[in-house]
Parts: sequence; C-alpha cells; structure tokens
Amino acid sequence: MELPLPLTKLDLPRIDQVGYVVRDLAATVARYEPLFGPFTRLDTPLTGVWYRGVPTDVHLSMAFGHTGDIEIEFIQPVSGASPHTEFLAAGRDGIHHVRYRVPDANATIAALGTIGFAPIWRHDLGHAVFAYLEHSSRDGVLVEVLQLG
Repeated sequence: MELPLPLTKLDLPRIDQVGYVVRDLAATVARYEPLFGPFTRLDTPLTGVWYRGVPTDVHLSMAFGHTGDIEIEFIQPVSGASPHTEFLAAGRDGIHHVRYRVPDANATIAALGTIGFAPIWRHDLGHAVFAYLEHSSRDGVLVEVLQLG
C-alpha cells in the first residue's frame, strides 16, 4: 500500500491542538493539570453534527490546557455516536486527533482528499467549521481542520 504524501506537502499550518479521548475526564484532568496548567472545562451538547454521512446529536465533556502554542484537549463522550465513542468502543484511548487551524475548511478538506483523507465528522456552527478526516493507511489518529470566522 502506498502511503499518502506528507501533510506538509499541502502547505498546512502548524498543528495547534492535540486531542485525546478519555474515559474519565475528571481523573485525566487531575493527573495532567500539573503538566499543562489549569484546564478550562466545557460541557458541549451538539445537534445535527454530520457523522459518517448521518446527522446526529452528541454530548461531549471537554477540557482544554496548553503547552506553549499547543492546545491540549481531553474529550469524554457523554452520549450520542461520534468518532470519540467509536474510538473508545475499539478499545482505544489516548491521542485521537491533531488539529490544523485553516482559513478555508472546504478547500483544505478537498486538498486532503487528493491524498486519501475522507471527512467522517463535520459541523458548521456559523462562527466556526470543524471536521475530522481519516486515512486508511494511518494509525487511526485523525486530522481535524478548524475554520474560524
């Protein structure tokens, strides 16, 4: 199997977030707060998120910390189907995705499509668009694109 071109060939910006999916958000924050500073917690119900071709409602509990310019995101699914619940159901936990903040989500998704990445999770909040993309030859870590404004 031929691996895709390095993501750097697409002129993506630097990674600005590493997202982890966890089973117990409170315990994870308590364990990592000394490393990544204080965490901001967010309880997020989302409606009409596109997930593997189906609109769905999902509820996530999240916490955000930082190391330098990199945001550390911990996500615990509360309800609904999502890439996060899929990740845990596969017996995984840990690094789930890396994020790139981009000026045009649609253009970036199209460019990533040319090297075999497919969107599996997408939501347009009006002020922001985010999407997760997967590639069959990768280790399961997803690529997230975020467009603000």
